[in-house]
Amino acid sequence: MVNENPNQKDNRAKLPAAWVSAVPLAVLTLLLYVVIRGFGGDAINGGSQIALLSATSVCVMLSIGIYRCKWSVLEEAIIDNIRASASAIVILLLIGAIAGSWMVSGVVPTMIYYGLKILHPSFFLVASCLICAGVSLMTGSSWTTIATIGVALMGIGQAMGFPEGWIAGAIISGAYFGDKLSLLSDTTVLASSTVGVPIFTHIRYMLYTTIPSFVIALAVFIVAGLMLDHTGGAHAGLYADSLRAAFRITPWLLLVPVATGVLIVRKLPAIVTLFCAAVFACVAMLLAQPEMVAKVAGVGSLDFMSGFKGVLMSCFGPTAIPTGSPHLDELVATRGMAGMLNTVWLIICAMCFGGVMTGSGMLRSLTAIFLRFVRRTFSAVASTVGAGIFFNLCTADQYISIILSGRLFRELYAERGLEPRLLSRSVEDSATVCSVLVPWNSCGMTQATVLGVSTFVYMPYCIFNIVSPLMSLVVAAAGWKIKKAAGTAGRRPDYGKE
Repeated sequence: MVNENPNQKDNRAKLPAAWVSAVPLAVLTLLLYVVIRGFGGDAINGGSQIALLSATSVCVMLSIGIYRCKWSVLEEAIIDNIRASASAIVILLLIGAIAGSWMVSGVVPTMIYYGLKILHPSFFLVASCLICAGVSLMTGSSWTTIATIGVALMGIGQAMGFPEGWIAGAIISGAYFGDKLSLLSDTTVLASSTVGVPIFTHIRYMLYTTIPSFVIALAVFIVAGLMLDHTGGAHAGLYADSLRAAFRITPWLLLVPVATGVLIVRKLPAIVTLFCAAVFACVAMLLAQPEMVAKVAGVGSLDFMSGFKGVLMSCFGPTAIPTGSPHLDELVATRGMAGMLNTVWLIICAMCFGGVMTGSGMLRSLTAIFLRFVRRTFSAVASTVGAGIFFNLCTADQYISIILSGRLFRELYAERGLEPRLLSRSVEDSATVCSVLVPWNSCGMTQATVLGVSTFVYMPYCIFNIVSPLMSLVVAAAGWKIKKAAGTAGRRPDYGKE
Protein backbone atom coordinates (compact mmCIF):
# COMPACT_ATOMS: atom_id res chain seq x y z
CA MET A 1 0.00 0.00 0.00
CA VAL A 2 1.40 3.40 -0.90
CA ASN A 3 2.33 5.50 2.14
CA GLU A 4 1.12 9.07 2.30
CA ASN A 5 3.75 11.79 2.12
CA PRO A 6 3.55 15.56 1.63
CA ASN A 7 4.67 15.42 -1.99
CA GLN A 8 2.04 12.85 -2.87
CA LYS A 9 -0.70 14.82 -1.12
CA ASP A 10 0.27 17.84 -3.20
CA ASN A 11 -0.07 15.74 -6.34
CA ARG A 12 -3.51 14.60 -5.29
CA ALA A 13 -4.70 18.12 -4.67
CA LYS A 14 -5.42 18.24 -8.36
CA LEU A 15 -6.28 14.87 -9.83
CA PRO A 16 -5.35 14.17 -13.46
CA ALA A 17 -8.21 14.36 -15.93
CA ALA A 18 -10.04 11.07 -16.39
CA TRP A 19 -9.25 10.92 -20.10
CA VAL A 20 -5.55 11.39 -19.40
CA SER A 21 -5.69 8.72 -16.70
CA ALA A 22 -7.24 6.32 -19.21
CA VAL A 23 -4.36 6.74 -21.70
CA PRO A 24 -1.94 4.35 -19.92
CA LEU A 25 -4.73 1.76 -19.70
CA ALA A 26 -5.47 2.18 -23.40
CA VAL A 27 -1.78 1.79 -24.24
CA LEU A 28 -1.58 -1.32 -22.07
CA THR A 29 -4.65 -2.81 -23.75
CA LEU A 30 -3.27 -2.18 -27.23
CA LEU A 31 0.16 -3.59 -26.40
CA LEU A 32 -1.32 -6.68 -24.75
CA TYR A 33 -3.53 -7.28 -27.78
CA VAL A 34 -0.46 -7.30 -30.01
CA VAL A 35 1.51 -9.43 -27.54
CA ILE A 36 -1.26 -12.02 -27.25
CA ARG A 37 -1.62 -12.18 -31.03
CA GLY A 38 2.12 -12.66 -31.41
CA PHE A 39 2.94 -14.98 -28.50
CA GLY A 40 -0.37 -16.65 -27.64
CA GLY A 41 -0.18 -18.66 -24.42
CA ASP A 42 3.52 -17.80 -24.06
CA ALA A 43 2.75 -14.09 -23.53
CA ILE A 44 3.43 -14.46 -19.79
CA ASN A 45 7.01 -15.49 -20.57
CA GLY A 46 8.04 -11.88 -21.19
CA GLY A 47 5.76 -10.12 -23.64
CA SER A 48 3.15 -9.13 -21.06
CA GLN A 49 5.86 -7.88 -18.72
CA ILE A 50 7.33 -5.62 -21.41
CA ALA A 51 3.83 -4.31 -22.18
CA LEU A 52 3.33 -3.44 -18.51
CA LEU A 53 6.65 -1.63 -18.28
CA SER A 54 5.92 0.26 -21.50
CA ALA A 55 2.53 1.38 -20.16
CA THR A 56 4.30 2.35 -16.93
CA SER A 57 6.67 4.60 -18.88
CA VAL A 58 3.71 6.26 -20.61
CA CYS A 59 2.10 6.96 -17.24
CA VAL A 60 5.38 8.42 -15.93
CA MET A 61 5.80 10.69 -18.96
CA LEU A 62 2.23 11.99 -18.69
CA SER A 63 2.53 12.54 -14.95
CA ILE A 64 5.82 14.41 -15.12
CA GLY A 65 5.24 16.16 -18.45
CA ILE A 66 1.69 17.40 -17.91
CA TYR A 67 1.10 17.46 -14.16
CA ARG A 68 4.68 18.10 -12.99
CA CYS A 69 4.56 15.12 -10.68
CA LYS A 70 7.91 14.52 -8.99
CA TRP A 71 9.77 11.34 -9.90
CA SER A 72 10.58 10.76 -6.22
CA VAL A 73 6.85 10.38 -5.51
CA LEU A 74 6.37 7.86 -8.32
CA GLU A 75 9.49 5.95 -7.32
CA GLU A 76 8.33 5.73 -3.72
CA ALA A 77 4.94 4.45 -4.86
CA ILE A 78 6.62 1.74 -6.96
CA ILE A 79 8.85 0.70 -4.05
CA ASP A 80 5.90 0.55 -1.66
CA ASN A 81 3.91 -1.54 -4.11
CA ILE A 82 6.72 -4.03 -4.62
CA ARG A 83 7.33 -4.15 -0.85
CA ALA A 84 3.64 -4.97 -0.34
CA SER A 85 3.90 -7.90 -2.78
CA ALA A 86 6.98 -9.42 -1.10
CA SER A 87 4.98 -11.97 0.90
CA ALA A 88 3.07 -13.00 -2.22
CA ILE A 89 6.36 -13.63 -4.02
CA VAL A 90 7.60 -15.84 -1.18
CA ILE A 91 4.30 -17.73 -1.20
CA LEU A 92 4.56 -18.27 -4.96
CA LEU A 93 8.05 -19.73 -4.60
CA LEU A 94 6.82 -22.07 -1.86
CA ILE A 95 3.94 -23.06 -4.12
CA GLY A 96 6.50 -24.07 -6.74
CA ALA A 97 8.30 -26.20 -4.17
CA ILE A 98 5.05 -27.90 -3.18
CA ALA A 99 4.05 -28.52 -6.79
CA GLY A 100 7.28 -30.42 -7.35
CA SER A 101 7.50 -32.26 -4.02
CA TRP A 102 3.85 -33.32 -3.94
CA MET A 103 4.18 -34.75 -7.46
CA VAL A 104 7.47 -36.62 -7.03
CA SER A 105 6.39 -37.94 -3.61
CA GLY A 106 3.33 -39.52 -5.24
CA VAL A 107 0.76 -37.47 -3.33
CA VAL A 108 -0.85 -35.97 -6.43
CA PRO A 109 -0.58 -39.21 -8.49
CA THR A 110 -2.34 -41.03 -5.65
CA MET A 111 -5.17 -38.50 -5.74
CA ILE A 112 -5.48 -38.91 -9.52
CA TYR A 113 -5.34 -42.70 -9.30
CA TYR A 114 -8.22 -42.99 -6.89
CA GLY A 115 -10.13 -40.34 -8.80
CA LEU A 116 -9.89 -42.29 -12.03
CA LYS A 117 -11.38 -45.32 -10.34
CA ILE A 118 -14.78 -43.64 -9.98
CA LEU A 119 -15.33 -43.08 -13.71
CA HIS A 120 -18.57 -44.53 -15.11
CA PRO A 121 -20.27 -43.66 -18.44
CA SER A 122 -23.51 -42.39 -16.91
CA PHE A 123 -21.66 -40.19 -14.45
CA PHE A 124 -18.65 -39.41 -16.60
CA LEU A 125 -19.29 -35.66 -16.87
CA VAL A 126 -19.77 -35.08 -13.15
CA ALA A 127 -16.86 -37.42 -12.36
CA SER A 128 -14.62 -35.54 -14.79
CA CYS A 129 -15.59 -32.27 -13.14
CA LEU A 130 -14.85 -33.66 -9.67
CA ILE A 131 -11.55 -35.24 -10.72
CA CYS A 132 -10.34 -32.01 -12.32
CA ALA A 133 -11.51 -30.08 -9.27
CA GLY A 134 -9.53 -32.38 -6.98
CA VAL A 135 -6.38 -32.32 -9.10
CA SER A 136 -6.54 -28.55 -9.53
CA LEU A 137 -7.17 -28.10 -5.82
CA MET A 138 -4.09 -30.15 -5.03
CA THR A 139 -1.83 -28.64 -7.69
CA GLY A 140 -3.19 -25.08 -7.71
CA SER A 141 -3.06 -24.94 -11.49
CA SER A 142 -6.06 -25.10 -13.82
CA TRP A 143 -3.73 -24.94 -16.83
CA THR A 144 -1.72 -28.00 -15.73
CA THR A 145 -4.88 -29.91 -14.86
CA ILE A 146 -6.53 -29.20 -18.21
CA ALA A 147 -3.38 -29.84 -20.23
CA THR A 148 -2.80 -33.22 -18.59
CA ILE A 149 -5.67 -35.11 -16.97
CA GLY A 150 -8.09 -32.91 -18.90
CA VAL A 151 -6.65 -34.08 -22.21
CA ALA A 152 -6.95 -37.70 -21.05
CA LEU A 153 -10.56 -37.19 -19.98
CA MET A 154 -11.27 -35.48 -23.30
CA GLY A 155 -10.20 -38.61 -25.16
CA ILE A 156 -12.16 -40.90 -22.84
CA GLY A 157 -15.31 -38.78 -23.16
CA GLN A 158 -15.09 -38.72 -26.95
CA ALA A 159 -14.69 -42.51 -26.96
CA MET A 160 -17.90 -42.70 -24.91
CA GLY A 161 -19.71 -40.57 -27.48
CA PHE A 162 -20.21 -37.40 -25.44
CA PRO A 163 -20.31 -34.05 -27.33
CA GLU A 164 -16.92 -32.34 -27.10
CA GLY A 165 -18.46 -29.11 -25.77
CA TRP A 166 -19.92 -30.88 -22.75
CA ILE A 167 -16.67 -32.72 -22.02
CA ALA A 168 -14.57 -29.57 -22.21
CA GLY A 169 -17.11 -27.65 -20.13
CA ALA A 170 -16.98 -30.22 -17.33
CA ILE A 171 -13.18 -30.30 -17.37
CA ILE A 172 -12.81 -26.51 -17.32
CA SER A 173 -15.50 -26.05 -14.65
CA GLY A 174 -13.75 -28.46 -12.30
CA ALA A 175 -10.28 -27.14 -13.03
CA TYR A 176 -11.21 -23.53 -12.34
CA PHE A 177 -13.12 -24.44 -9.18
CA GLY A 178 -10.02 -26.10 -7.75
CA ASP A 179 -7.74 -23.34 -8.97
CA LYS A 180 -9.95 -20.70 -7.36
CA LEU A 181 -9.96 -22.31 -3.91
CA SER A 182 -6.47 -23.78 -3.87
CA LEU A 183 -3.86 -22.45 -1.49
CA LEU A 184 -1.34 -23.32 -4.19
CA SER A 185 -3.00 -21.19 -6.89
CA ASP A 186 -1.06 -18.16 -8.08
CA THR A 187 -4.31 -16.38 -9.03
CA THR A 188 -5.71 -16.92 -5.54
CA VAL A 189 -2.54 -15.56 -3.99
CA LEU A 190 -2.49 -12.68 -6.46
CA ALA A 191 -6.11 -11.65 -5.81
CA SER A 192 -5.73 -11.73 -2.03
CA SER A 193 -2.36 -9.96 -1.99
CA THR A 194 -3.40 -7.28 -4.47
CA VAL A 195 -6.31 -6.26 -2.24
CA GLY A 196 -4.38 -6.90 0.98
CA VAL A 197 -6.49 -9.72 2.43
CA PRO A 198 -4.92 -12.69 4.27
CA ILE A 199 -5.14 -15.66 1.94
CA PHE A 200 -7.02 -17.91 4.39
CA THR A 201 -9.58 -15.17 4.98
CA HIS A 202 -9.92 -14.77 1.22
CA ILE A 203 -10.46 -18.49 0.59
CA ARG A 204 -12.98 -18.91 3.42
CA TYR A 205 -15.02 -15.95 2.22
CA MET A 206 -15.08 -17.26 -1.35
CA LEU A 207 -16.86 -20.40 -0.17
CA TYR A 208 -20.15 -18.49 0.11
CA THR A 209 -20.29 -17.95 -3.66
CA THR A 210 -18.02 -20.71 -4.97
CA ILE A 211 -19.66 -23.73 -3.35
CA PRO A 212 -23.22 -22.87 -4.52
CA SER A 213 -21.89 -22.21 -8.03
CA PHE A 214 -20.09 -25.56 -8.07
CA VAL A 215 -23.13 -27.43 -6.74
CA ILE A 216 -25.23 -25.98 -9.56
CA ALA A 217 -22.57 -27.03 -12.08
CA LEU A 218 -22.45 -30.57 -10.68
CA ALA A 219 -26.24 -30.85 -10.83
CA VAL A 220 -26.23 -29.80 -14.49
CA PHE A 221 -23.50 -32.32 -15.34
CA ILE A 222 -25.33 -35.12 -13.52
CA VAL A 223 -28.52 -34.48 -15.48
CA ALA A 224 -26.61 -34.10 -18.76
CA GLY A 225 -24.69 -37.33 -18.17
CA LEU A 226 -27.90 -39.28 -17.61
CA MET A 227 -29.72 -37.76 -20.59
CA LEU A 228 -27.02 -37.60 -23.27
CA ASP A 229 -26.34 -40.61 -25.49
CA HIS A 230 -23.04 -42.38 -24.95
CA THR A 231 -21.58 -45.72 -25.95
CA GLY A 232 -20.13 -46.64 -22.57
CA GLY A 233 -16.79 -48.24 -21.83
CA ALA A 234 -13.90 -46.22 -20.44
CA HIS A 235 -10.15 -46.47 -20.72
CA ALA A 236 -9.45 -44.93 -17.34
CA GLY A 237 -7.85 -48.19 -16.23
CA LEU A 238 -4.97 -47.66 -18.65
CA TYR A 239 -4.08 -44.35 -17.08
CA ALA A 240 -4.50 -45.73 -13.57
CA ASP A 241 -2.19 -48.64 -14.42
CA SER A 242 0.42 -46.24 -15.80
CA LEU A 243 0.34 -44.26 -12.57
CA ARG A 244 0.64 -47.39 -10.43
CA ALA A 245 3.56 -48.62 -12.54
CA ALA A 246 5.44 -45.33 -12.18
CA PHE A 247 4.63 -44.49 -8.56
CA ARG A 248 4.06 -46.36 -5.32
CA ILE A 249 0.36 -45.64 -4.81
CA THR A 250 -0.80 -45.93 -1.21
CA PRO A 251 -3.52 -44.30 0.88
CA TRP A 252 -0.84 -43.42 3.44
CA LEU A 253 0.33 -40.65 1.11
CA LEU A 254 -2.99 -38.91 1.67
CA LEU A 255 -1.73 -38.09 5.14
CA VAL A 256 0.29 -35.25 3.58
CA PRO A 257 -2.76 -33.26 2.39
CA VAL A 258 -4.61 -34.21 5.57
CA ALA A 259 -1.79 -32.82 7.73
CA THR A 260 -1.70 -29.70 5.58
CA GLY A 261 -5.45 -29.33 6.05
CA VAL A 262 -5.00 -29.51 9.82
CA LEU A 263 -2.50 -26.64 9.68
CA ILE A 264 -4.93 -24.63 7.58
CA VAL A 265 -7.76 -25.24 10.06
CA ARG A 266 -5.49 -24.10 12.88
CA LYS A 267 -5.05 -20.82 10.93
CA LEU A 268 -1.28 -20.85 10.81
CA PRO A 269 0.27 -18.17 8.56
CA ALA A 270 0.20 -19.16 4.90
CA ILE A 271 4.00 -19.13 4.55
CA VAL A 272 4.41 -21.43 7.57
CA THR A 273 1.70 -23.80 6.33
CA LEU A 274 3.13 -24.00 2.82
CA PHE A 275 6.66 -24.57 4.08
CA CYS A 276 5.45 -27.39 6.34
CA ALA A 277 3.47 -28.90 3.45
CA ALA A 278 6.65 -29.02 1.36
CA VAL A 279 8.59 -30.61 4.25
CA PHE A 280 5.86 -33.26 4.74
CA ALA A 281 6.05 -34.14 1.05
CA CYS A 282 9.85 -34.32 1.09
CA VAL A 283 9.72 -36.84 3.96
CA ALA A 284 7.02 -38.84 2.16
CA MET A 285 9.12 -38.71 -1.01
CA LEU A 286 12.08 -40.41 0.67
CA LEU A 287 9.87 -43.00 2.37
CA ALA A 288 7.52 -43.89 -0.49
CA GLN A 289 9.38 -43.06 -3.70
CA PRO A 290 13.14 -43.63 -3.17
CA GLU A 291 13.56 -44.88 -6.74
CA MET A 292 11.90 -41.71 -8.04
CA VAL A 293 14.22 -39.55 -5.97
CA ALA A 294 17.18 -41.43 -7.42
CA LYS A 295 15.91 -40.77 -10.97
CA VAL A 296 15.52 -37.08 -10.26
CA ALA A 297 19.06 -36.97 -8.84
CA GLY A 298 20.35 -38.84 -11.90
CA VAL A 299 21.85 -41.77 -9.99
CA GLY A 300 21.24 -45.50 -9.94
CA SER A 301 21.09 -46.05 -6.19
CA LEU A 302 20.15 -43.72 -3.40
CA ASP A 303 22.52 -42.58 -0.67
CA PHE A 304 22.49 -39.57 1.63
CA MET A 305 23.95 -37.06 -0.81
CA SER A 306 21.94 -38.23 -3.83
CA GLY A 307 18.78 -38.27 -1.71
CA PHE A 308 19.49 -34.74 -0.52
CA LYS A 309 20.14 -33.65 -4.11
CA GLY A 310 17.01 -35.35 -5.47
CA VAL A 311 14.74 -33.82 -2.82
CA LEU A 312 16.08 -30.32 -3.43
CA MET A 313 15.88 -30.70 -7.21
CA SER A 314 12.24 -31.75 -7.00
CA CYS A 315 11.53 -28.55 -5.05
CA PHE A 316 13.45 -25.95 -7.01
CA GLY A 317 13.88 -27.28 -10.54
CA PRO A 318 12.09 -29.03 -13.40
CA THR A 319 11.59 -32.80 -13.23
CA ALA A 320 10.57 -35.25 -15.97
CA ILE A 321 9.48 -38.75 -14.96
CA PRO A 322 8.49 -41.36 -17.59
CA THR A 323 5.23 -43.22 -16.90
CA GLY A 324 4.65 -44.89 -20.26
CA SER A 325 1.80 -42.51 -21.13
CA PRO A 326 2.58 -39.21 -22.91
CA HIS A 327 -0.36 -37.47 -21.24
CA LEU A 328 0.70 -38.58 -17.77
CA ASP A 329 4.34 -37.78 -18.52
CA GLU A 330 3.27 -34.18 -18.97
CA LEU A 331 1.28 -34.26 -15.75
CA VAL A 332 4.11 -35.56 -13.55
CA ALA A 333 6.63 -33.21 -15.16
CA THR A 334 6.97 -30.33 -12.71
CA ARG A 335 8.74 -26.97 -12.85
CA GLY A 336 9.37 -26.36 -9.16
CA MET A 337 10.25 -22.96 -7.79
CA ALA A 338 11.91 -22.00 -11.06
CA GLY A 339 8.57 -22.40 -12.82
CA MET A 340 7.14 -19.54 -10.75
CA LEU A 341 9.70 -16.97 -11.84
CA ASN A 342 7.67 -15.73 -14.83
CA THR A 343 4.70 -15.09 -12.54
CA VAL A 344 6.98 -13.30 -10.04
CA TRP A 345 8.34 -11.23 -12.91
CA LEU A 346 4.81 -10.37 -14.01
CA ILE A 347 3.82 -9.33 -10.49
CA ILE A 348 6.82 -7.02 -10.14
CA CYS A 349 6.08 -5.35 -13.49
CA ALA A 350 2.39 -5.05 -12.59
CA MET A 351 3.31 -3.49 -9.25
CA CYS A 352 5.39 -0.92 -11.13
CA PHE A 353 2.40 -0.03 -13.28
CA GLY A 354 0.05 0.05 -10.31
CA GLY A 355 2.54 2.12 -8.33
CA VAL A 356 2.86 4.94 -10.85
CA MET A 357 -0.90 4.90 -11.50
CA THR A 358 -1.45 5.31 -7.75
CA GLY A 359 1.36 7.76 -7.07
CA SER A 360 0.34 10.02 -9.94
CA GLY A 361 -3.29 10.08 -8.80
CA MET A 362 -4.51 8.57 -12.09
CA LEU A 363 -5.95 5.48 -10.43
CA ARG A 364 -7.82 7.69 -7.97
CA SER A 365 -9.11 9.77 -10.85
CA LEU A 366 -10.55 6.67 -12.54
CA THR A 367 -11.99 5.41 -9.26
CA ALA A 368 -13.77 8.75 -8.81
CA ILE A 369 -15.86 7.93 -11.89
CA PHE A 370 -17.17 4.77 -10.23
CA LEU A 371 -17.79 6.62 -6.97
CA ARG A 372 -20.38 8.75 -8.72
CA PHE A 373 -22.49 5.70 -9.58
CA VAL A 374 -21.85 3.38 -6.64
CA ARG A 375 -24.38 4.02 -3.91
CA ARG A 376 -24.93 0.60 -2.33
CA THR A 377 -23.12 -2.67 -1.74
CA PHE A 378 -24.76 -4.35 -4.72
CA SER A 379 -23.66 -1.63 -7.15
CA ALA A 380 -20.09 -1.85 -5.79
CA VAL A 381 -19.97 -5.62 -6.33
CA ALA A 382 -21.66 -5.32 -9.73
CA SER A 383 -19.11 -2.70 -10.79
CA THR A 384 -16.25 -4.93 -9.62
CA VAL A 385 -17.59 -7.97 -11.47
CA GLY A 386 -18.16 -5.90 -14.59
CA ALA A 387 -14.65 -4.46 -14.40
CA GLY A 388 -13.12 -7.94 -14.01
CA ILE A 389 -14.89 -9.16 -17.14
CA PHE A 390 -14.08 -5.94 -19.00
CA PHE A 391 -10.36 -6.17 -18.20
CA ASN A 392 -10.36 -9.80 -19.35
CA LEU A 393 -11.80 -8.62 -22.65
CA CYS A 394 -9.50 -5.65 -23.16
CA THR A 395 -6.22 -6.85 -21.59
CA ALA A 396 -6.55 -10.52 -22.64
CA ASP A 397 -4.79 -11.72 -19.47
CA GLN A 398 -6.31 -12.88 -16.18
CA TYR A 399 -3.32 -11.87 -14.06
CA ILE A 400 -3.46 -8.28 -15.24
CA SER A 401 -7.26 -8.28 -14.92
CA ILE A 402 -6.99 -9.37 -11.29
CA ILE A 403 -4.40 -6.72 -10.49
CA LEU A 404 -6.20 -3.87 -12.25
CA SER A 405 -9.60 -4.74 -10.76
CA GLY A 406 -8.20 -5.02 -7.26
CA ARG A 407 -6.18 -1.83 -7.47
CA LEU A 408 -8.98 0.14 -9.07
CA PHE A 409 -11.57 -0.57 -6.37
CA ARG A 410 -9.47 -0.60 -3.20
CA GLU A 411 -10.11 3.06 -2.46
CA LEU A 412 -13.76 2.84 -3.43
CA TYR A 413 -14.47 -0.04 -1.02
CA ALA A 414 -12.57 1.74 1.73
CA GLU A 415 -14.56 4.93 1.28
CA ARG A 416 -17.83 2.98 1.31
CA GLY A 417 -16.80 1.11 4.44
CA LEU A 418 -16.90 -2.28 2.68
CA GLU A 419 -14.67 -5.12 3.79
CA PRO A 420 -11.63 -5.75 1.55
CA ARG A 421 -12.42 -9.48 1.51
CA LEU A 422 -15.63 -8.63 -0.38
CA LEU A 423 -13.49 -6.99 -3.05
CA SER A 424 -11.03 -9.87 -3.34
CA ARG A 425 -13.91 -12.34 -3.67
CA SER A 426 -15.68 -10.25 -6.31
CA VAL A 427 -12.43 -10.02 -8.29
CA GLU A 428 -12.00 -13.81 -8.22
CA ASP A 429 -15.65 -14.40 -9.12
CA SER A 430 -15.13 -12.44 -12.33
CA ALA A 431 -11.53 -11.86 -13.41
CA THR A 432 -10.28 -15.37 -12.56
CA VAL A 433 -13.06 -17.65 -13.75
CA CYS A 434 -14.26 -15.68 -16.79
CA SER A 435 -10.84 -15.42 -18.46
CA VAL A 436 -11.21 -18.84 -20.07
CA LEU A 437 -14.48 -17.75 -21.75
CA VAL A 438 -12.76 -15.04 -23.81
CA PRO A 439 -11.43 -16.45 -27.13
CA TRP A 440 -8.56 -13.95 -27.42
CA ASN A 441 -7.62 -14.13 -23.74
CA SER A 442 -4.45 -16.11 -23.03
CA CYS A 443 -6.55 -18.59 -20.98
CA GLY A 444 -9.20 -19.00 -23.66
CA MET A 445 -6.66 -19.49 -26.44
CA THR A 446 -4.60 -21.94 -24.42
CA GLN A 447 -7.46 -24.18 -23.32
CA ALA A 448 -9.04 -24.19 -26.79
CA THR A 449 -5.70 -25.30 -28.24
CA VAL A 450 -4.98 -27.89 -25.55
CA LEU A 451 -8.42 -29.52 -25.65
CA GLY A 452 -8.89 -29.11 -29.40
CA VAL A 453 -12.27 -27.45 -28.88
CA SER A 454 -13.12 -23.90 -29.95
CA THR A 455 -13.80 -21.44 -27.16
CA PHE A 456 -17.20 -20.68 -28.68
CA VAL A 457 -18.02 -24.42 -28.62
CA TYR A 458 -17.19 -25.09 -24.95
CA MET A 459 -18.26 -21.68 -23.62
CA PRO A 460 -21.98 -22.52 -23.08
CA TYR A 461 -21.04 -25.64 -21.10
CA CYS A 462 -18.59 -24.04 -18.64
CA ILE A 463 -21.39 -23.92 -16.07
CA PHE A 464 -19.24 -23.02 -13.07
CA ASN A 465 -17.48 -20.19 -14.91
CA ILE A 466 -20.80 -18.73 -16.08
CA VAL A 467 -22.63 -19.07 -12.75
CA SER A 468 -19.81 -17.70 -10.54
CA PRO A 469 -20.15 -13.97 -11.43
CA LEU A 470 -23.95 -14.29 -11.34
CA MET A 471 -23.76 -15.92 -7.90
CA SER A 472 -21.58 -13.06 -6.70
CA LEU A 473 -24.34 -10.63 -7.69
CA VAL A 474 -27.08 -12.76 -6.09
CA VAL A 475 -25.20 -12.99 -2.77
CA ALA A 476 -24.52 -9.24 -2.85
CA ALA A 477 -28.18 -8.48 -3.53
CA ALA A 478 -29.21 -10.72 -0.62
CA GLY A 479 -26.55 -9.19 1.63
CA TRP A 480 -25.54 -12.67 2.84
CA LYS A 481 -22.42 -12.58 5.05
CA ILE A 482 -21.69 -9.02 3.88
CA LYS A 483 -20.87 -6.59 6.64
CA LYS A 484 -19.67 -3.04 6.80
CA ALA A 485 -16.09 -2.68 7.95
CA ALA A 486 -16.70 -1.03 11.30
CA GLY A 487 -15.16 2.40 11.61
CA THR A 488 -13.55 2.37 8.16
CA ALA A 489 -16.04 4.31 6.06
CA GLY A 490 -14.43 7.37 4.62
CA ARG A 491 -10.90 6.51 5.66
CA ARG A 492 -8.07 4.46 4.21
CA PRO A 493 -8.04 0.93 5.63
CA ASP A 494 -5.03 -0.91 7.01
CA TYR A 495 -4.85 -3.64 4.34
CA GLY A 496 -3.09 -6.86 5.01
CA LYS A 497 -4.21 -7.41 8.59
CA GLU A 498 -6.77 -9.93 9.76
